[in-house]
Amino acid sequence: MEKTYYPKAWLMVLPVVAIVSFSAIVPLMTVINYSVQDIFGPQSRYFVGMEWFREILGDPEILGAFRRQFLFSFAVLAIEIPLGIAIALCMPRKGPWVSVLLILLALPLLVPWNVVGTIWQMFARPDIGLLGIGINGLGIDYNFTGNSIDAWVTVLAMDVWHWTSLAVLLCYAGLQAIPDAYYQAARIDGASRWAIFRYIELPKMRGVLMIAILLRFMDSFKIYAEPFVLTGGGPGNSTTFLSQYLTTMAVGQFDLGPAAAFSLIYFLVILLVSYVFYQVINNLGKGVG
Repeated sequence: MEKTYYPKAWLMVLPVVAIVSFSAIVPLMTVINYSVQDIFGPQSRYFVGMEWFREILGDPEILGAFRRQFLFSFAVLAIEIPLGIAIALCMPRKGPWVSVLLILLALPLLVPWNVVGTIWQMFARPDIGLLGIGINGLGIDYNFTGNSIDAWVTVLAMDVWHWTSLAVLLCYAGLQAIPDAYYQAARIDGASRWAIFRYIELPKMRGVLMIAILLRFMDSFKIYAEPFVLTGGGPGNSTTFLSQYLTTMAVGQFDLGPAAAFSLIYFLVILLVSYVFYQVINNLGKGVG
């Protein structure tokens, strides 16, 4: 069938191009422009080339923040995705409890980031917090304000509490989309529960799992408000992540050039790792589903 081209149809996409240019391309070009300049004022700026990029990539504190950020994001994925799949598999497919469970699961997602940090700041305090008092009551010396490992575990537990529901809801939607005919055929063949999960449910959930992994990686890699409210980045710099460094550099110190270079490196790392995740998950799914 011969395709018909309408040159004027391109006019229909011009509003989209204008919106994308205003919301993404113009700010990005502004950041790129700032990243190669040393800015002292509106009329006082000097071209410095790649100097800020070399400075950022050679800063041991920022490189340490990158390592902490990767460790945190991979720990989040290693806990929240399997836990989300397990909870989704345990949920009923039909019945009155489905709506109740979905509402309860969605509740943590409705809590603002800074409120989550405040809740856990009070909940985990070793002197007045229920969690802190309970853990110390078991004979475990717990103090997230003075011990870096306790701080890490608390920040991780807070994120798991806040965001595992997202993985559950996505996985549950993927399971609900599997036709009953697949399960009927598996029962006729005498497939075990593990075989049903391995060869039917897991491949069919590949699309929603990709969304869950990408969303959780990108969001956890940009985390700012929750750990800032909970620990303030401490003790020391143990829970100071990249967003906090960037905010301090851009807003606190007003180093616009280095902050712009930092922003671009930060953005490119998220883009590159997300692309790698996308390719890996796509290739794992080929020939299975």
